[in-house]
Amino acid sequence: MSSTAIEIRDLHISFGSNHVLRGVNLDVPSGSSLVVIGGSGSGKSVLLKCILGILQPDSGTIHINGEEITGLYGRHLDNFRTRFGMLFQGSALFDSLPVWENVAFYPLHNQGMSRKKAHELSLRYLANVGLDADIAEFYPAELSGGMRKRVGLARAIATEPDIIFFDEPTTGLDPIMGDMIDQLIRKCIIEYGFTGLTITHDMASVRRISDEVALLYEGRIVWKGATDKLDHPDNPYVEQFVTGHTEGPIQVQF
Repeated sequence: MSSTAIEIRDLHISFGSNHVLRGVNLDVPSGSSLVVIGGSGSGKSVLLKCILGILQPDSGTIHINGEEITGLYGRHLDNFRTRFGMLFQGSALFDSLPVWENVAFYPLHNQGMSRKKAHELSLRYLANVGLDADIAEFYPAELSGGMRKRVGLARAIATEPDIIFFDEPTTGLDPIMGDMIDQLIRKCIIEYGFTGLTITHDMASVRRISDEVALLYEGRIVWKGATDKLDHPDNPYVEQFVTGHTEGPIQVQF
């Protein structure tokens, strides 16, 4: 039986009168790929920011590999973050740095790696996401959207983290490039043994990269199950979300 990489219990957070997370409970098994789905404004991004320590919840707990991170600040939080990789929605590359330095940014600037070794490391991880060595000297502005996503993925895996987070990884990509990014995500999770946690509303992407899926609605996880259960869900919330019907328990705002 797999151990649990992320354990969230009764997580609450509000912004003024807006109660965004209302008691989230979620387990992510080690070495698996879990995707959290939900409509716009359902709290997916807020949940991710709580796990990353960007936001502090009002109550509840978050354990990473058995250690509680809720309430950590400063150096202690930074130490935990070294175990994480992150592929941001917009890739979040440094425009002023060449591709290779983007990929090797953390080992180069935080671990004191020599520029020669950092360059070699970046070439290795660029190759792992299907990019040629000559791309290393380009700047982000010279790359297509799909290439920037792949560079962002190379950077996310370059520190060989325990857990890697994906924030809407296929947003802004055409269907073919979206499929390629999903295949690379799945490849990296399998080959490196990462635990993957993704937030998205792209159902095609969900089916390609996930082992399990959790549906977040009105601040709570209302369903969690194996990806192959999406086609025959036993939950009316999941059925409505997957089919895109306006009628059902999910309230649609017009």
